[in-house]
Amino acid sequence: MRFDILTIFPDFVEEYLKTGIVGRAVERALIECRVHNLRDYTHDRHRQVDDYPYGGGAGMVMKVEPVVEAVEKIRADGLDRNVILLSPQGHPFSQQKAEKLRDEGRPLLFVCGRYEGIDERVRCVVDEEISIGDYVLTGGELAALVIIDGIVRLIPGALGDENSSTEESFTWGILDYPHYTRPREFRGMEVPEVLLSGNHREIWRWRRKQALKNTLLKRPDLLERAELDESDIKMLEEIKEELENAQDTSH
Repeated sequence: MRFDILTIFPDFVEEYLKTGIVGRAVERALIECRVHNLRDYTHDRHRQVDDYPYGGGAGMVMKVEPVVEAVEKIRADGLDRNVILLSPQGHPFSQQKAEKLRDEGRPLLFVCGRYEGIDERVRCVVDEEISIGDYVLTGGELAALVIIDGIVRLIPGALGDENSSTEESFTWGILDYPHYTRPREFRGMEVPEVLLSGNHREIWRWRRKQALKNTLLKRPDLLERAELDESDIKMLEEIKEELENAQDTSH
């Protein structure tokens, strides 16, 4: 899969793309990443990519010409790219969106904004806008890397264990279950006995129940749209009853 990132901080982006799972995916030729310096598409000696906003106001606005010309030049190689503008006005990024972008397999070109905003006319070369949350960052670089990381994890061969990406938070539509490793006991806190039993059916049931419990306690909103079967609903009833009994005992 191909990723292009248009930014005024190419060194920052390139450094991240060399590390961890993303870096290994590049080395294994599972993905290809190209970073483009927006300043290379300017026409003045100062390589200016921003200017004062029409109508006044605080901050600077990214100029339309270098962004549009950069996108056009990158697209000139004929690849059917999906041009994504990172913006707090975009649709929220999610596990399902990561899977959709992975499945479509189209090369992605991320346009990273900076400063107060970006000239509205840039949207003439944008296919979609994506947000990673209801907050404002100083630029789109971190958002682009979050999305790339989320997609790369789903590409076969990118992770050491192919089951890892199918057993994480949100993959089931709910949160993840608790994880434990050695030592078996730490400062009086012990690993749940079921995980040491070797009974895979009971381990699976425990993990599923704990994932549902985590979701109920931390993100109950997810349960409203999660695909739950009859056994899940029964487990949720057990969990609620256990929580009620624990609360009564504590009084």
